[in-house]
Amino acid sequence: MASAKDWIDAARPKTLGAAIAPVLVGTVIGWRFGGQWHPWLAACTLLSCIALQVATNWFNDAIDFVKGSDTAERLGPRRITASGVVTAKQVLTAACWMLAIAAALSVPLILARGWPIVAIGIPSLYFCYGYTGGPAPLAYRGLGELFVILFFGLVAVTGSAFVQSGQWHFEALIAGFQIGCLSTVLIAINNLRDVPEDTKSGKKTLAVRFGTTFAKWEITGLIVVALGLNAYWWSLGATNILGRHPVMFVIGIWIVVRVWLQSPEHSWNKLLAVSGLYLLVSAISLVSVIDRIVVRH
Repeated sequence: MASAKDWIDAARPKTLGAAIAPVLVGTVIGWRFGGQWHPWLAACTLLSCIALQVATNWFNDAIDFVKGSDTAERLGPRRITASGVVTAKQVLTAACWMLAIAAALSVPLILARGWPIVAIGIPSLYFCYGYTGGPAPLAYRGLGELFVILFFGLVAVTGSAFVQSGQWHFEALIAGFQIGCLSTVLIAINNLRDVPEDTKSGKKTLAVRFGTTFAKWEITGLIVVALGLNAYWWSLGATNILGRHPVMFVIGIWIVVRVWLQSPEHSWNKLLAVSGLYLLVSAISLVSVIDRIVVRH
């Protein structure tokens, strides 16, 4: 019988920053640029996004096992289904319940902001499953990175800002692309680590389609673009953004160097954890910059 720790590990807590970071940044943008603060809506947004992330990870755990992508040879952390602790059906059922929780948490958001939340929510619910399952699984066709940039970046940040203010903010698009790029670094590192196993199972990630060198350049490009977009905040008055928040630059460069110099192995699980922490630290730094810009204006 699976323990609580087994289920928590299957939720992949190291990746949950991909749900927390966009809500944090988007909520602050909606609050500071829109002038409205709704803590109840912020809490529901955050918990709903975390539930969607957990559901996605559980679907991925079960579906990858069924398709043969997760085996005893994998370099990544142990998967709850592949280890035989629980059946694929049980994990899929748990994922569906998590989707139900996410949907329930979205009800206050729908009541407050109307149909745009429904328009965002329905595809989000589907792609939690469609990322690895369904007739056209995104992760198996090299579309996983695009999904993360769109839904855990642009949609999550702009949507969270809209929930707070009832307005759409251009600043949320910029921040959403930054957060989306850094969230995608997690997926890209994971895919680069798993190239041998994914090749055998027919999981055609970008790293499998175009090779490991391409994947390393992809990770490098994502970090460079995320850092480069700080020029927008500089144009709004945050002229010393890298001076005040050097961690955004230093850790990003460290990740790039490790990707290029170290071969994928079990130690890359630590690199994945550092990348998740980097995402959260960058989000907190971005929030600080946004708050300072608003105060100055």
